[in-house]
Amino acid sequence: MAELLDDLRAETESLELLLRPLRPGEWELPTPAAGWAVRDQVSHLAWFDDAARTAVTDPDAFRASLASFTSVDDLAAQARGLPPDELLRWFRTARATGLEAFARLGARDRVPWYGPDMSAASFVTARLMETWAHGQDVADALGVTREPTARLRHVATIGHRALAYSFAVRGLPVPAEPVRVELTAPGGEPWTAGPAEAADVVRGPMLDFCLVVTQRLHLADASLEITGETARAWMGIAQAFAGPPGQGRAPRSGTPTSGTPTTSGLAPRPGRLEVGGG
Repeated sequence: MAELLDDLRAETESLELLLRPLRPGEWELPTPAAGWAVRDQVSHLAWFDDAARTAVTDPDAFRASLASFTSVDDLAAQARGLPPDELLRWFRTARATGLEAFARLGARDRVPWYGPDMSAASFVTARLMETWAHGQDVADALGVTREPTARLRHVATIGHRALAYSFAVRGLPVPAEPVRVELTAPGGEPWTAGPAEAADVVRGPMLDFCLVVTQRLHLADASLEITGETARAWMGIAQAFAGPPGQGRAPRSGTPTSGTPTTSGLAPRPGRLEVGGG
């Protein structure tokens, strides 16, 4: 948990480095999520950070709030009147108080969420994944390239664990064949998941794998080597976040489609990364 929390703090700082110098007009820049500007990506994170803190500190109150949840688009619309400085302050406060609450958890403690209850370790990992993925949306809106870090291993872990979910959420039978993932981390070291004897394998840069499973990059644009029918079928629909099937991004050579933010565990519109998964 200590390592996870340190990495979540670092991922938070990485996003803030993008946000702090923004001029007011830049908060309104469109992101690849259709209809969402930079400000909507940040309010999305802040809102669900508040919800995450409640889930940890008052599980009964959190469960009682589930019935009144509307949609991620409604939440984004409600926050659009906030000035940028207030929005950034909200995100910082929500994230800081959330981190304080998470620090009191053991890795195996159970936390309620919008899908099944999650272990605290998975819960914190999901917050990191969402921060990274929505941060990618912000970076794309600003036209900047972020340096990948070793923290991507957390995103890769959730992406691999969500293999069965990627099929089940689409009403497809979950394959019996395992898939091994062999990735090269940003520092050059190897990272693997899945049985070594698996016939189906996905190989390539960890960054590309993470972008595909969070639906921030079309598979056709990724430098991944895929062996086996199950591996190919999975990577074509891979979804590391909970909620309905995501639409993802169109190939760079194709016509853009609506990418949408999500909340791992909710009912987002297709394509967006939702709050929490895994």
